[in-house]
Formats: sequence, C-alpha cells, structure tokens
Amino acid sequence: MSTEPTSHPPRQGLAALTLGAIGVVYGDIGTSPLYTVKEVFLPATGIALNEANLIGAVSAILWALMLIVTLKYIVLILRADNRGEGGGLALTALAAHAVQSKPALRGALLLLGVFGATLFYGDSVITPAISVMGAIEGLEVLAPGLAAYVLPISLAVLLALFLVQRFGTGAVGKVFGPLIVLWFLVLALTGALQIARQPAILAALNPLHAWAFLAERGWHLFAAVGAIVLALTGAEALYADMGHFGRRPIRLAWGLLVFPALALNYMGQGALLMREPTAIENPFFRLFPAELLLPAVVLATLAAVIASQAVISGAYSMTQQAIQLGFLPRMALRYTSAREAGQIYIPAVNWALLAGVVGAVLLFGSSSALAGAYGIAVTLTMLITTMLTYFVVREGWRLPAWIAAPATLGFLALDALLVAGCAIKFVDGGWFPLAFALALFALMSTWARGRELLLASIRREGLELQPFVAGLVDSGAARAQRWAVYPVANPDTVPQALLHNLKHNQVLHEANVILTVVFHERPWLGEAERVELEALAPGFWRVSLHFGFMDPPDVPRALALCEARGLRLPIFETSYFLSRETVVPTDGSGMARWRERLFAAMSRNAVGAADFFRLPDNAVVELGTRVQI
Repeated sequence: MSTEPTSHPPRQGLAALTLGAIGVVYGDIGTSPLYTVKEVFLPATGIALNEANLIGAVSAILWALMLIVTLKYIVLILRADNRGEGGGLALTALAAHAVQSKPALRGALLLLGVFGATLFYGDSVITPAISVMGAIEGLEVLAPGLAAYVLPISLAVLLALFLVQRFGTGAVGKVFGPLIVLWFLVLALTGALQIARQPAILAALNPLHAWAFLAERGWHLFAAVGAIVLALTGAEALYADMGHFGRRPIRLAWGLLVFPALALNYMGQGALLMREPTAIENPFFRLFPAELLLPAVVLATLAAVIASQAVISGAYSMTQQAIQLGFLPRMALRYTSAREAGQIYIPAVNWALLAGVVGAVLLFGSSSALAGAYGIAVTLTMLITTMLTYFVVREGWRLPAWIAAPATLGFLALDALLVAGCAIKFVDGGWFPLAFALALFALMSTWARGRELLLASIRREGLELQPFVAGLVDSGAARAQRWAVYPVANPDTVPQALLHNLKHNQVLHEANVILTVVFHERPWLGEAERVELEALAPGFWRVSLHFGFMDPPDVPRALALCEARGLRLPIFETSYFLSRETVVPTDGSGMARWRERLFAAMSRNAVGAADFFRLPDNAVVELGTRVQI
C-alpha cells in the first residue's frame, strides 16, 4: 500500500477510459432493471397491469432516461466541471466561486451544496442494500423455498464487500469494466428476444404514450413517478466520476452501450408482461429460461456488488473533499494506489456505511420495502445539482439570463416532480435516508461553524506575529541549533506552540517557519502554485502551502519545494511543534450549547494533524492549549 500517489490520476487511452466508465460510472443505473418495472405495478401505485399501461409505463421510463440522463447530465451538467472534477462538492465550490462577490448568496449555496453531499451518503447506504437484495431475490424465482435464505446471503455478501475495502479497489477494478459490459450485453440480448416475440412494445418509443400514461394517473401521478424514478438512480455518478474518466468516455459509454441496453431491457420486460402477466412477481429474472437462472443470479449479484463499490468509493472521495473544504474533522485516510490519488480508504466511513447498510437490510427486509426508502435522497440531490448549475451557467459562464434560465428551469421542474413523487413514500421508508442526511448535515454545519468561531477566538486572543518576531530578534535570546516548524491556522498571530516553547522550555530555535496549509475550492493545484514564501526577520519565515481539495496534503514533500526559493529545511534537523487546541464550550452568541459540545467532541476525536499532514513521527512535538468558543 503506497503513501505517495500522484497529484492527479494519469490519463489512459480513450478505449480503456470508456471501459472503466462503463464499469464504475454505470454500475448503479445498470442494476435498476432488477426492480424498477416490478415497483411500477405494485398495488400501492394503483396502476392496472394491461397493455396500454405497460406501453405507457415503459415509455415514461425511456423518456425519463432521455430527458434526465441524456439531456440534463450528458449534455449540460458534464460541461460544469471544476478543473476536470465533478460531483456535489466540486459543483458547490464552482458555484460558490462564481458568486464570491455576494457573500450572503455564497454562504447559502455552500450550505445547500453541503446538504446535497449529505444526501449522497444516504444514497451510499441504500444503494448497496437494494442492489444486492434485488439480485439475491432471484433465488426465489429459481426455487421459492430459498426465500428464507435471501436475507442472510445478502448480509454475507455486503459484509464481505465492506471487509475487502481496506485492500483497495485497484486490482478488483480491472475486472469491473468487462463484467459490467457483459451485464449490459445480457440486458440487451434478453430484452431483444422478448421484443421479437411481442413487437407491439416498440410503441413505447413514442413519447406521446408516456404523456398519456402520466396524464391518466390523476392524483396517482406521484405514486407512478415515485416508482419510475428508480430507473434514474445512479445518474449523479455520471457527474461525480467525471474526474476519473473524463467527459468524452462517459458520453461514449452512455450512447453506444448503456442507454441502448437499458432501453432494450425495459421494453423486453414490458413485452414479457404483455404475454405473461403472472411474471410481474419478478419480471427481470423471468426474462431468463430456467436453466440460465442461476448464472443470471450470480451475474446480477456481481453487477450489484460493482454498483455498490462505486458509491462506497464515492463516499470516500466525498469525505476527503469535505475534510479539506472544512466541513468535517480530519480522519484517518489511507491511499491504496501508488498511481491514482483518487483511490483512498477511510476506515471510519467504511464502518459507518456498513452499520447503515446492515441496519437498512434488517429494517426493511426486501428490495420492495427498500424501494420506498430509495429515490428521495437521489431526487433531492438532482434538484440541488440543477439549482447550483444555474449559478454556474449565469454567474460563472456569464451567459445571459434568457439562456441560463430556460437551460435549467425545465430540468428544475422535472426534478421537482421527481421529488414530489418520492416524497409520498416518506412514511414508507423515505424518512430513512433523509434522517441519515440531516444527522450528517448537523455534524458538518456544526464543524464548519465551530472552526469559524475557533479561528475568530485565536485571532482575538492571539498576539500579532510581525512585531512579536521583531522583538525576539532584538532580544538576543539564546537559540537552539535546530529548525522549528510551527503549523498554524492563522498566519498573522503568534503560534501557541511557540509561546509555550518560550515560556516553559525557554528555548528559541535557530530557524523558525510559521506554516499555514490552505485548501482551495479547486480540485488540483500544480507544484508551481504549491508554495508561498515570505522572510519575516533573521531566522523567521512565513510559508503557506496551497492544496486543492483532491490533493494529498503531504506537508514534508511540499516543504521540500521551498529549496527552489532559497529556503532549504534539513530533514533530520527539523522539529514540528503543533498546537493541540482543547475546545471549551461557553455561554454566549457563538452556537447553541449542544452544538458547542458536539464540536468539542468532534475536535477531541479528530485525527491529529501529524498523521493527516504526514509529518514524521519522530520529529513532532504537541503542546496543548485551551480555546473558548
């Protein structure tokens, strides 16, 4: 396991990137045929199983894929990249930068984006549970007596999936693409065979059937939409994984394989149900002849595991971004690839997701029950993405309002309809991912606000650095023949560790570096932008190290770049003095008392700066200080 990834994933050939995109980006949306059609015709939706409704429902699914995935994500959203990176927090940073001259709006967009990020975590819990259970439920079609084993087998598969995360996804990722390509080819073939037997289903290609189907639902429209939206889950992955594969491979994969295969399979399920309405118990697995059911279950399970892997890896990346943007405390983070910085493993996130997934499986017990919980987090994320995109298009790209508004308002209306369709499932399970997201939002907003208050307290109570350093130079104090690096959050005040060194140890080092690490609302920064150096006085320098929110924050490696600017830090003669703040909640106008206590607890349990910034263990000295907020 390496700790020295490159600053940006290297680009491969177009074919390899397209294959990788099929394996990672489309795993989630590719497993939606396992349960979507069945959910549309559940008794709760009130939709009768007849030929007109089958054609209309399949048409609605196909045109939802066309409008939401193809037009919104493939054509529009993929253009809104943040230096090549996509995803909720990358888009949030882009939108916030676009309106930086409007502080109130910028703050609102940051909060909105953070809430969208927390919804992604809810999706990361539901996706593995529903995908794996939906695949394993194929055993019930193979032999009804196996129904009792679906739950334990699903739990065993999910447990194994999370246990292997610590080994990294590099080796497993090599087989993701070919397996998912095989999955989509099977989707296309089984669907095409059924269409050949019942070609009347091809009428679903006409969008008028989708319009008529939805218009006839009346007040039951939202129930129908809440089921149809299951076909769209995974659409956010198109944007979230853009940094790994690039815009063009993702578009090629969708147009050449993924969308045609999904369309054929959904029409194939509709064709099957037109001939055999009894197949509604599990229309996907009924596409297969009896002798191929077991291989189909195995392939579906592998596809579900791959779909789950994609959102789990996405949760790790999202957490890394949130930490470096200041919305979560530092956590233990391991790089699992020597070549790709995006391949990381965060133990705390892994075990939290496992607990959530196991809880969801035990609480809901079946893919149909989980479908009630699925969708609301995804659709709210889609809505937030569209809202943020408007500000990127209008303020960032400087397009006139008469272009920006139509480009996003149509999608905003569609997203609002999808959210409304899922909202009626709130009591049936939709509360689960929302509760998960709201709890995380409370944590993230508390941490961000707490850090603001902490820095304000340090500035208020701290001594101004420049005159203090000048006074030390004139004092003639004895100096130790070593280098001292003082990492600080505020570069304009005297580090508490320096004050403690002078007061308790009565020592001043020969050379002193006041170090600040700055994370930017950009994913990557080159080495030319990494270091900012300023000489303060004889023996004192102020250094700022700049990282993007996807850059590994390797401080010693970055400090080595100072040599080109005339400052060489000897590795074996340098000590790092850290100020470990103990947060003391107080009554006042900062935050509610419970939030201050929560922030204090998060601060106590945060991973130390030494580990996070990769400082050498044998050269770190920590000195504590108490800070009131």
